[in-house]
This record gives sequence, structure tokens and C-alpha cells, in this order.
Amino acid sequence: MKFTSTLQFNCVPDWAEHYISYSNLKKLIYQIEKGLISVPIVPEDIEAVEVSPLLDSKSRTNSIFIPALDKELAKISIFYISKEKELFDEVTSLVHDYAVFENLNDSLSVHSNSLVTGLSYQSSESAFSQGRSSHPIRRSRSASDAATSHVSSDDDENYNYSTVNLLEGRLPYMWGPPSIEERRIHLKKRTVELFVWLSELKSYSSLNKTGFSKILKKYDKVTSSNLKDSYLSNVVNDAYPFKASTIKKLEDHILKVQEIYSYLCTNADMDIAIRELKTHLREFIVWERNTIWRDIISLERKSHAVGVKAPVAVEQLVETPANIQTPFGMVIVPKTFWRSFLLLLVCIAAFLFFLNANFFKKEEQNNCFALLILASLLWSLEVIPLFVTSLLVPLMVVCLRVLRSDDSPHKRLDAHETTKLIFSTMFSPVIMLLLGGFAIAGALSKYHIAKMMATIVLSKAGTKPSFVLLSNMFVATFASMWISNVAAPVLCLSLIQPILRSLPPDSSFGRCLILGIALASNIGGMASPISSPQNIVAIQNMDPSPTWAQWFFIAIPLCIIVDVLIWLLLLWNYQPHSDSLTIHPIRSTRDPWTGTQIFVIVVTIITILLWCTEKQLESFFGDMGVIAVIPLVLFFGTGILTKEDFNNFLWTVIILAMGGIALGSAVHDSGLLHVIAKTFQSMTSDLDVWQVFVVFAFLVLVVATFISHTVGALIILPIVAEIGDKLGGSHRNLLVMVCEYIIF
Repeated sequence: MKFTSTLQFNCVPDWAEHYISYSNLKKLIYQIEKGLISVPIVPEDIEAVEVSPLLDSKSRTNSIFIPALDKELAKISIFYISKEKELFDEVTSLVHDYAVFENLNDSLSVHSNSLVTGLSYQSSESAFSQGRSSHPIRRSRSASDAATSHVSSDDDENYNYSTVNLLEGRLPYMWGPPSIEERRIHLKKRTVELFVWLSELKSYSSLNKTGFSKILKKYDKVTSSNLKDSYLSNVVNDAYPFKASTIKKLEDHILKVQEIYSYLCTNADMDIAIRELKTHLREFIVWERNTIWRDIISLERKSHAVGVKAPVAVEQLVETPANIQTPFGMVIVPKTFWRSFLLLLVCIAAFLFFLNANFFKKEEQNNCFALLILASLLWSLEVIPLFVTSLLVPLMVVCLRVLRSDDSPHKRLDAHETTKLIFSTMFSPVIMLLLGGFAIAGALSKYHIAKMMATIVLSKAGTKPSFVLLSNMFVATFASMWISNVAAPVLCLSLIQPILRSLPPDSSFGRCLILGIALASNIGGMASPISSPQNIVAIQNMDPSPTWAQWFFIAIPLCIIVDVLIWLLLLWNYQPHSDSLTIHPIRSTRDPWTGTQIFVIVVTIITILLWCTEKQLESFFGDMGVIAVIPLVLFFGTGILTKEDFNNFLWTVIILAMGGIALGSAVHDSGLLHVIAKTFQSMTSDLDVWQVFVVFAFLVLVVATFISHTVGALIILPIVAEIGDKLGGSHRNLLVMVCEYIIF
């Protein structure tokens, strides 16, 4: 989670304006970044504050940014000192009231006396000392109740006072003087409330210190400065809220509150007292986040929507739901439901028609053809989610009994035999290869390895627009080989944000750069077997399956050539060199390589080398799917990837691939694929091999334009592979590879 969100969801809502203005400081950094290559920035909204010792530096950027930091530090210090005095006064009052309570109970302990006589509030070494201000808690009564929810129900039934009265030590005498037990309940509630707010003050100090560290790190990265260490050590750490003595004083007062609670509620057992107080704190924070912040975020979203009105054409496209009266009440049905429902009826009607049309002599082939039509329509029209259609495939394969035995004469398999065969087919080594690819991609992304490697390369690209464009395209292509062609453009777009921010508003280079990254990422999707699901489908339909070395030998030169052609086309169309731009260079990361990152890189390289030499090691590993288990075991076994990372795998894509494999197996084992291939062969018998390639290339291009690439591969590649077999030689793999690349 970004620190902006962390700050937003962990700060005390009532204190929100007193935290570090992290977002405003980020905006100032971006203004400074633009000023480095355009015109100087003079921050008019920065007020004059006490000058930091670091202002002796002649750096123009530091002279802009340091006063903004000093202003935030002064704001935080003033608020902390004021709030600390209020809370420490409350601790003094609580200790006094506890001693009075013990006297009334005729059991005042020596420890209680030491608390009263030993506590003397020290001034917060500030000129801001003042009389006692309003109480720190300005909560509704429900907030107080949430913080003290562990007080027994019997206690609450006996007596209940407002939070302010309890903390100010004023007990209303509506029914006479309170009893000893009632006073104990009130003191318990006050103790819990005070512990909560002292803990919040400690969190306030910690969160703001983290904020200064984060914003200084960002400033150093953007401006190539070294301000962080010196400012933190010389200024931030010397500020009152962040001194070690200040934190120690706060912890001492928290300890006093814990001691009072232990004597009141746990028979002086400090361990139980601390555990109960932390439970109160946790429940209070949960209540606070689930109510106050929910309302604030809702208001913020509404404020962003104020004055934003959709164009008339867009408003006309917004469909209002339809209300249908039923015996059980009014049902609201979106109008998109009827479109999906009608398309579903069309798919079912087509399925029933082909199921009873008897286009083929064998019943299992006819049933399989009807299933192929149904799955193709559902995948193409996306009436239901793609992975749901894949789950439907094995169900229909079993119910329609489309499989037959391999031995001649072919015997139609029963439901039990079909079930075992189809499910054993779905979880193939290719699926394990896909899982291994997800594990490698997850580790490279989680530990920012791909980003660090990309910044190192892009930092060498210089400032010439054409070279910057080509460098970003090659980085996007390489990244999409390992972290998918969906995640790669997201990564690259985050890297080029400094470039986009520094471009003039009318520059065409931004559009050129973004389009180049998108196209290059798409090209990179065919560069390695694990970069896209359709590559997995292609490998499944190739016989013999290509090794990684063979795939790289064909794919990488082709990707480079296509990237260069796209680069030339973009330069010709957008002509970024005519803008006379000076591109803001991307800075290489300064973070050192960690042991975990090195381990991930080593495991990834070893796995890729094993995949490349899989044919030579086939007697030991058996298949590249077994090699894919290595990164899964090493990354998850060592805790580098967690259960949450495993749950974040693209399981819908995996199920989609499994359904496609099941459908391909059904089409093959039913004999339908042989019949279709034989029909196509008779239709193309007069054509040369290259003419057959052109025909199928055009067919694949048309189909893949209107449906998902993965779905297109699932439907077309099994048929293409069978027709390639009929052509003889090695044409099967060649035809599959050609159609696979055209799908992209």
C-alpha cells in the first residue's frame, strides 16, 4: 500500500489536518522536477518559518523544499506539544482520582501514594505552554462506548455517564452520591480512554516520522540529492515529538495508566491488564475506521463528482434498470440481463440444433461438434465468464459421452471411463508450466526485481526522444516475457511517469511513448513460452513440443524485428524529434540488491536454463512441467511467496486453459478432429503449402480480431495442428507457430 493510503487510513480522524501533508509535498516535488528543465518554481504558498540549518546550501531545489518541510515539522511539533500537555494533565488527574478512590475504599496502597507524590509534570520545553485546554476527546457517546466495550454488561447497567464528565472527574449526582463500585467503573472507563489516546499520540509521532523519511527518499530520487540522511539526523530527530526522551516520557505515562488499570481490574496482574487494554485499543480503532473514515471517503468521492456531468451521448448510453412485479415483490433487473439472456438462448438453440442435425456418422462425433459450437459461441460472445464455460466443458463431455477408446475398432466410453480420462487430461504438465511461470512473475514483481532491472537499462537511454522510445519498447518486450504482457505495460508506465510529467501539454511524444510500450508489451507476449496462455496452448498442440532454446531461437529475433518496425512507424507518424524535446532522464535505483532478490534471480535463471535443456534432461525430469515445480517449491517453501500470493494467481486463466485442453482432447479422441482435418485437406488439396499457410493466417487474423486471443488459440490451434499433420513433414509445428504469432 502506498504511504498516502497508509497515512489516510491510520491517522486519527480528528487530528487529520495536523499530520504531515504528504500529498502536498509530493506535488511540490513534481513541480520542482519540472523546474529542473524548464522555468524556476517559486512556491508562493509557503509561509516564512524558522530557517533550517541546512538552508546554507545554495541548491535552488533545496531552498524550495526545505522550508516546506520545516513548515510541516513546526505544525506537527506545535500540535504534539499541545496534545501531550492535555493528556499528561489527564494522567495526573487520573492518578489523583484513583488515590481518592482508594481512600474512600479504605484500602489505599503504598503504590498508589507513590504514584500521587512521584508524578510532577515537566514543561514540554516550549513557549506554547498554556492553561488547560478543551479535553482531547471530542467524540460522540457511541465512540466512548466502543472504546470500553469490554466493560461488563452488569457494570454498564448499574451506571452510565458521558465521556467528558468521566474524564473531567465530575460525577453527576442525579440519584445521590455514587457507590464505590460505580466509582470503580468510572475510573476503569477513564483509564481505557486515556490509554487509547496516549497510544494514538505515540502512533501520531511514529507515523509522521515515517512520512518525513518517505517524502525525503522520494525527493532524493527525483532530484538526485542526498538530503534525506542529513535532514532526518539534524532536524527531524531533534524536533520535540521525535526525541528519544519525549517518547520515553510518553511510554512512562502509558505505563502509569496500565498500572492503574491493573489495580482496578486485574488484581495487579500487569500482563492481563496490558492484554485487555490492547484489546480495547484494537476495538476502538476498528470502530473508528469502519465509521468515520467510511463517511469521510464517501464525502470525498462525492466532492470529486461535484460539477462533473456526463455528455449527452454518454448519458443516453447509461441503461436504467427495469422493474418487474412478481408475486414475491418488485425485482430490479438490469437491461443488460436481457441481452445476455437472449444471447444465451441463441447459444442453447444452436447447440440443440447441431446436437440433433446428424452432420456426422458417429454419434460421439456429432455430440462433440455440438459441444464445440456451444463452447465457441459462449467464449466468443462472453455470455457467461470465460472460465465458467471451461468448467462446463468436462461436464458436457461426460454427459454427452463424446470420448472413445484409442484401439480399433473404437468403442464409445461410458461415463465413468470418460470422467477419469477427461480430468486426467485437464491437469497436464502444461498447466504446471503455467503455474511455474506465475510463480516466477509473482516473485519478480513482489520484490521489485523487474522494476530495478528496468530502471538500470532505461537510465542509460539518454535524453533523445527516439532512443528513449526504443529503449522503453525493448524493456517492455523483455519484461512481458516473464511477468506477462498485461503486467509489463503497467510496470513501464510507472517508470515513465517522470518523463510524462515533464512534457509540454501539446507534445506528441507522450502518446507515442505510451502506444509504443503497449505494442511492445504485446509483441513480448510471444517471446517466451510462459509469457501468455496462448503460448501454452500452442505448445500443447505441437508434436514434438519445442524446447525453450528452440522457442527463443525463433521468437526473440522476430520480436526484435517487429519492435524496430513499430518504432520506425511511430517515429514517422508522431515525429517526436520535431518537438525539440529534452527528455527527463530516468534515474537508476539506488537501493542495494538484497539477499532475497539475488535468490529469486538465481532460481529464475536456473529454472530457465533447465527449461532450455529439457530435451537433454528428459530422462531425469520427464517434462518441463516437472521443472516448473522447482520455483514453486523454493519460493513458497522459503516464504518468499505466501499463501496470499498463491491465491492471487490468475486462476481464471488456468481454468480457461484447462477447459481448452479438455475440449481439444475431446475433439481429438472423438475422431471429430480427424474428420474436420480430412475435409479441409480435400478442400486445399490443389494448394501449395505456403498457400495453405496464407489461408489459415487470414482465417486466424479475422477470428482473433473479434474474440480473445486465448479463446482463439483454444478453438483454432487444435484444428490447425491436425491439418498440419495431413500436410506431412514438420508442417504441423510450423503451421501452429505461424498461426500462434498471427493471433498476437
